[in-house]
Amino acid sequence: MRHNLRIHYDNGNSFIDPHLWMWVSDGATLEREVSPGGRDLFGVYYDVQFNRSGFNFKFKDDRDKKIIWEDTTFDRYYHLQLGPEIWTMSDRHNVYHVLPASPLDHVKDYYSRIKHLIPTENFYLPDTDVSGLGISSLLGATPLTDGTVLFGFFHPRAGRVYLVGNFNEWQCPGASHMRPELFMEMNLYRGFYYLPNIWLLRIKPPPELKRLEYKFFLQGGAVESERYVSDPYTRVYSDDFKHRNSVVVDPTKFKWTDQDWQTPPVKDLILYELNVYGFTDNDGSISDEHQGTFKGIIERIKEGFFHKLGVTVIALMPTSEVPMKRGLGYEPCTFMAVEQDFGTPDEFREMINEAHRHGLAVIIDQVFNHTSNDFNPLWDMIDDASGPGGFYFDGETMWGNKVATGREEVDNMLIDSCKLFIREYHVDGFRFDATHSFFLNHKLLHRIAYEIKDKGFKPDAILIAENLPNEQDINLEGYNGYAQWSDIFHDKIKALLREGEFEGVDNSINDIGDMFYFSKESFAAHTNNVVNYCESHDENSVQYEVATGGPHLQDLHIKNRKARLGLMATILALGQPMIYMGQEYGIERERNRIDVYWDEHSEPHRFNTWAKGLIHLRKDMHSLKICGYNPSIEGKFAWVLAPWLEANKGGKQRVIGWRSHNNHDGNGGMQGETILVMFNFEGHPISVDVDFNIVGRWVKLVDIDHINDIAALGLENLDPVNFITTDGIFSGFTLPPYSGFMYQHLDS
Repeated sequence: MRHNLRIHYDNGNSFIDPHLWMWVSDGATLEREVSPGGRDLFGVYYDVQFNRSGFNFKFKDDRDKKIIWEDTTFDRYYHLQLGPEIWTMSDRHNVYHVLPASPLDHVKDYYSRIKHLIPTENFYLPDTDVSGLGISSLLGATPLTDGTVLFGFFHPRAGRVYLVGNFNEWQCPGASHMRPELFMEMNLYRGFYYLPNIWLLRIKPPPELKRLEYKFFLQGGAVESERYVSDPYTRVYSDDFKHRNSVVVDPTKFKWTDQDWQTPPVKDLILYELNVYGFTDNDGSISDEHQGTFKGIIERIKEGFFHKLGVTVIALMPTSEVPMKRGLGYEPCTFMAVEQDFGTPDEFREMINEAHRHGLAVIIDQVFNHTSNDFNPLWDMIDDASGPGGFYFDGETMWGNKVATGREEVDNMLIDSCKLFIREYHVDGFRFDATHSFFLNHKLLHRIAYEIKDKGFKPDAILIAENLPNEQDINLEGYNGYAQWSDIFHDKIKALLREGEFEGVDNSINDIGDMFYFSKESFAAHTNNVVNYCESHDENSVQYEVATGGPHLQDLHIKNRKARLGLMATILALGQPMIYMGQEYGIERERNRIDVYWDEHSEPHRFNTWAKGLIHLRKDMHSLKICGYNPSIEGKFAWVLAPWLEANKGGKQRVIGWRSHNNHDGNGGMQGETILVMFNFEGHPISVDVDFNIVGRWVKLVDIDHINDIAALGLENLDPVNFITTDGIFSGFTLPPYSGFMYQHLDS
């Protein structure tokens, strides 16, 4: 059967004698050159006949018998489903079954006409343009102050785009029963790089509709010739998981009361990592309807859970929409939609507002390295022939499809996500998942720091990277760089506690000093660059890990003692400490577990009482929060015990100790707070001579079993065994097996 087809070509290459070349991939009968049949406003066109279901084609210039071919990446394919007339463009491989739209004017011009209608409080209008051209993209759904809604959509390849939703009965050219009078075709504008890539449409929704759901309908530019797509900038999805519609959200309706809140400086961070679902699920103290939700966390905040514990930052595992319920959350669908199983966007805002009211910062986990493989609206949304998945992707990771970070327009979207959560949800900052340069282009991390901190969007934003193993380039200038989860601290502490190798790190005396001195010899430039931890969602708990080290470490008493030793090391080391939910009870569990049986810990708990006291010391004592590029050189820090010192000072033993001092008035005097910390990771007692340096009385604040709360007890009520009086050197101090101590100098 013979078929007739007209192929339009814009001839953007300005070929003098443009010819069409047709062929089939099997190299059989069809291989033909076709001359133009005529010209029109689009360019030139070719009328061809063929008897196949499809064929490949491209264009060439036959001027002066010197053939000039198009780029081979623009080899195109036609199939009968595209119909009897198609359009092609010289700068892309895409084939369109509709006449592609022409751009009207520039987004900047459109913005100038409606900027007076854009909300100014607690609303983020996307404005990131890493190309440096200052484009306000207007992407997403923007409720304007006159009752209209502006919809913006980035797509540099689409032929035509239609807005569909419950406000026009979901009518578009793809509807099963079309009503063209209800179609809402979007207009194409020049946006990023002044190229036609942003589609806009402003509508007046019916006033009776209290909830607006929508999608975009594409004609051309995706892998399919026609396709419905969700808005990458949607703030929430509908609860209909069959259709997963985007929903218009007005963030300005929420009434914030945190106007006086100040994000804490990095040195004051004590992070508590939690999963929204797992944190309150099956907790009998939380109302049933609030378990596993933002409201459950609100209940915990109000009851004083975090205040009693002493942490200063709630570090939320991912809050983005994921296709799987009750998981870890590391399978994001898109990057701005809040997980509806946790609650509404306003309930998320309420949680953060309540946290700020109780002196707690909130950071959220951003997963920018990959997306879900199950529900992935970005996959094949933009077909630019760059590889599987199209424009938004660049290969794979072991977790999912690798996001094309480093590509400017992709970075625009990810930076916009951060800005949106700061402006509309008042988050204090972010933890970025798996940021090693193998998974994520660090150009993005540098741009995030520049766009958010350096340009003044939120200069005090907390930026934390899970960069394992650690890399130095994201330290920036040190004080203003990313705080990285310290692989050096975590792996070494696990090796020491399990008395064997942990992921290639041994339990030798090597590197013990570096792990406690903010990993300076390994990657960090400043104390701000380090987050120390011995447990996280992605790691076995100390008790679980210790038990894998051999039969002698499976004793309950030893495991408990090691869990305390690990927590104490985390809290007292230089850098910022982080604990994982439940660690304050010494819970034993495997990695990637988010269930905590809180009812088992409702009664007074010795480990928890000790942990609370330890964390509050970190929160309250300036000498535990010394910061800088090199506190040792600055006179704030000195080693007193170490494997590299003499035998009487811990030489060649798994022993470490230091003295730190914070001077309140900054004049270099000794009026400040001085403490001395010691650890013994050996399974036997060690006698050492301790250089306290300062003459006088010292009081023990912490050991592996007790916390002396001086403020509550008073010095006069402490047992005399808790005091040491020294002329500067204390000889023959015995460090028991698996022990830790902290002393404070008492001013005379």
